[in-house]
Amino acid sequence: MTSKFQELLTNLESLGLTKMVAYLPEYVDQINQQQLSFTEAMLTLTSTELEWNQEQSIERIVKRAHFPQKKTLKGFDFNFQPSINQQEVVGFQDLAFLEKNENLIFIGSPGVGKTHLAISIGIEACRQGKRTLFINCHELLLRLRTANEKGTLERCINRYARYDLLVIDEIGYLPIDHDEANLFFQLINARYERHSTIITSNSDLSGWVEIFQNPTVTAAILDRLVHHVHVVKITGKSYRLKGVG
Repeated sequence: MTSKFQELLTNLESLGLTKMVAYLPEYVDQINQQQLSFTEAMLTLTSTELEWNQEQSIERIVKRAHFPQKKTLKGFDFNFQPSINQQEVVGFQDLAFLEKNENLIFIGSPGVGKTHLAISIGIEACRQGKRTLFINCHELLLRLRTANEKGTLERCINRYARYDLLVIDEIGYLPIDHDEANLFFQLINARYERHSTIITSNSDLSGWVEIFQNPTVTAAILDRLVHHVHVVKITGKSYRLKGVG
């Protein structure tokens, strides 16, 4: 015969209260030992379930953002990169820049931590319920170019323009032709003063004209990106070489 306790667990599972099912067996002993009231016991159990549901919701938002890996600012070695204003970067976690539709640009040589910082801030945006997407620059350009060829460019740009935060990684690692530069401008223009964009680049802004190979379009892109921007330039050594030598 099924015990009342087992029936309770079955009911909780049927209701989708999975965390409560996992937590209840050991919690029953705590209830008996501490002589908690029914209200206190239910409050603790439901709070545990709600916290778990919230974490699961955040995990789903982070997964949809397509980060290549999970990074946090706590895991960033600011001591190794003393050129960074730690207080400023940590402050980006409050997302005030996002509320003001400001952009962030991280500039530095390969391996200095640009992508780590961009991912960390992006994940924090996800945790605060902001619709976020991480994408490599040349993957983005490929998608824009494909959409343009299929006649669906407007729909594609509108999709990327709607994100609260768009993280574009690795501008400058490969050259961008004239058509791609124009497509990129259209996206940046669609997001201008509406939503925030985070960009990582291995090239100073003054060198972007060589990347986009079109002075006029480059000027238009920079005009919109730097109108409301925080530029973080990292001049330290590569983390990949840390401990080498």
